[in-house]
Amino acid sequence: MTARVTLYAKPGCHLCDDARVVIERVCADLGEQYDEISILDDPALLERYGEEIPVTLVDGRQHDFWRVDEARLRAALAR
Repeated sequence: MTARVTLYAKPGCHLCDDARVVIERVCADLGEQYDEISILDDPALLERYGEEIPVTLVDGRQHDFWRVDEARLRAALAR
């Protein structure tokens, strides 16, 4: 199964920790998978998203940054 949700994050980021909790809950409820990628592992991602993390993508498109709205994420995954 391919993950529909991607979380770009970095270690030690409290907003990333908060986003992960929401994403894990929503994905578990809906039977979806998610991938988490550290922007520290890729210089291009660090340059692109360094000031916006956490960044959430749904189906490969940017969905949210800084905070994850649970209702909005659920709605996006219901499509």
